[in-house]
Amino acid sequence: QVQLVESGGGLVQTGGSLRLSCAASGFTFSNYAMGWFRQAPGKEREFVAGINWNGENTYCADSVKGRFTISRDNAENTVYLQMNSLKPEDTAVYYCAARASNTKGVFVQTFLADFWGQGTQVTVSS
Repeated sequence: QVQLVESGGGLVQTGGSLRLSCAASGFTFSNYAMGWFRQAPGKEREFVAGINWNGENTYCADSVKGRFTISRDNAENTVYLQMNSLKPEDTAVYYCAARASNTKGVFVQTFLADFWGQGTQVTVSS
């Protein structure tokens, strides 16, 4: 069955770094664009970063641009989110998502995702 399993979350101080991983199984990973989204308490789930099927095209939300980097390893069926210079407002549950696509595009809307992971908590203390 399809699985997206996130890992790497935790508690970090302001200015620190974390690297999230999302391991995919049960589908042909290289046929899918991947994205990272996050949801803070009381807020809607929002787009963080996206990457197209072969990694040639990436896009980040303005709120994380210059601090977060998305990448993927199709041989390992894994997508990563490197998060640097973390701020308290980055505190949220982070989810990875997949959308079937072999184009240059990434997806930013939650309703476009075909699959979701269970999420990993990231907490940034001030």
